[in-house]
Amino acid sequence: MATAIIKGMLEQGFPAAKVLAIDPSSEQLERLNQALVQFRTPINTGNECSAAKDCDILVLAVKPQILPEVAEQLSDHIRKDALIVSVAAGITIELLQKFLDDRSVVRCMPNTPALLGQGAAGLFASGNCLDEQKTLAKGIFDSVGLTQWLQSESDLDLVTAISGSGPAYFFLFMEAMIEAAAEMGLDRDTAYRLCVQTCSGSALMAAQDSELAELRNRVTSPKGTTEKAIAAFEAGGLRDLVKQAMQDCADRSVEMAREASTLDSQTTEASND
Repeated sequence: MATAIIKGMLEQGFPAAKVLAIDPSSEQLERLNQALVQFRTPINTGNECSAAKDCDILVLAVKPQILPEVAEQLSDHIRKDALIVSVAAGITIELLQKFLDDRSVVRCMPNTPALLGQGAAGLFASGNCLDEQKTLAKGIFDSVGLTQWLQSESDLDLVTAISGSGPAYFFLFMEAMIEAAAEMGLDRDTAYRLCVQTCSGSALMAAQDSELAELRNRVTSPKGTTEKAIAAFEAGGLRDLVKQAMQDCADRSVEMAREASTLDSQTTEASND
C-alpha cells in the first residue's frame, strides 16, 4: 500500500525530494526504490524513526498487529503538529492518539487496486484535525483512486467489508468461474482472459450506471441462458452468503480493535510491574 500511495503521489507531480519512506528493512526499501525506478528523482529513505522528525504528514502503512508499537516509537521523534494518517484496519483513533500524544489523525481504509490508480478509500478524521489537514490527507488518496469521507469512525469497519477486503471477493469469484469453465472443457488461458475482460467491462458499465438491477436485466432474457444461471445463484443463497461474508469481515475489524486495546493494556501493566 505504501508503494501504491507513493507512486500515485509522484505521478500527480508531488516532488520526490519531499517524500520519505522509513522501514527497518533495507531490503524492503530497495524493493520500494525498484518499484519507483520510472521516476527520475529517487525518494528519501531511512531505517530509524528519528528520520521522520521534520515530516508534516506521516502515513502509517503497517500491519495492524504492530501499529501500536510503531506509533509509540514514532511519538518522541515527530513534530507535535504532524498529521498522522493510518491505513491499518481496526486500530481506532482513540488508541492511535494514546500512543501519539493526541496528534491529529486521519484513518483511511484503502484497497489494493490503488496500485493501478483505481483504489477506493474511506476516510475519517479525529476531532482535532484541521480542515487543511483533511484536505491534504484526501489529496494523498485522491492520487490513487476514489475517496469518500465517512460520517462515523465505525463506518470504517463497513468500508473494510465492502472495498478494503472487496477485491479478494471478486478474485475468488473469478477463480471459481475459470475453474468451472476449465472443468467443462474450455482452455484455461482462454477462460482466464475472457473472465478478466468480462469483469473489467462489467465494472466500467456499472461505473456509468448506478442501476445495477437494470444492467443485469438487460443481459437476462426471459427463459434464456443468463436467467438459468441467475436462478441457480439465487437458489444457492448467493445474496445471504455475501451478506454473511461481509458481516464476518466487519466483525473481524471490530475484533482487531479490541485485540489491539487488550495488547496495549497488557503492555501497560507489564511496564508498571
